[in-house]
This record gives sequence, C-alpha cells and structure tokens, in this order.
Amino acid sequence: MSFGTWNVRSLYRAGSLTAAARELARYKFDLAGVLEVRCDREGTVRAGDYNFFYGKLKENYQFGAGFFVQNRTVPAVKIVEFVSDWMSHIVLRGRWCKIVVLNVHAPSEEKSDDSKTVFMRN
Repeated sequence: MSFGTWNVRSLYRAGSLTAAARELARYKFDLAGVLEVRCDREGTVRAGDYNFFYGKLKENYQFGAGFFVQNRTVPAVKIVEFVSDWMSHIVLRGRWCKIVVLNVHAPSEEKSDDSKTVFMRN
C-alpha cells in the first residue's frame, strides 16, 4: 500500500474535489490524508478512483480533515473518526493486524505563538 498526505487548502471550491482525486491517482496512492478541506458537513463522496471521507468542522470553514481512499481499498476500511477539525484517524483491516493512520494538523513555524498555544491546549 502507498500512503500520502496533502494540505489541500480547500476542497470547498467547485471542481477542486475532482482535481484532487485526479492528482492523487497520478501518484497511485492507496490512501491519502488531507488537511484544510473546509467542508461544511460530514460524509463520504466518490471522486474518480477514490472515496473521500470527510468530517464536519466549525462554522468558519477553516481546517477540517479527510481521507481519500482508493476504491479497491475501501472494503478494508473499518473505522473513520474525526476527533476534531485538527485530528482524524482511519482504521484499515490488514492481513495480520489493523492499520491505524492518524491525520493531524499542526501550526507551522511561521505561525504566531498564540496559535501554537491554542493548538497545544486542544
């Protein structure tokens, strides 16, 4: 299996979900954790060769996390949980054991100390 991560900055714009799925297919990822999806509800949608699992976020359309899962890998998905708009995880059935993939957003170095402190408290 091949895994990837991507800060997509927003899937809220028209056509961006399809474009993201097309780009992931180019790299042949089986599963990709994406951040800053900015979706306004929770659910699953099919996008090209992928199913996109996404979680609800706060009303300000910031952050949010999701997973693109290759269609052939979807039967292995056991649990998808969105803990907060900063963190989510997915559990896959493996041959010998479960595979747990965490998807966590953290502020980068150029962010203010205040935003880093808020992140550490949550």
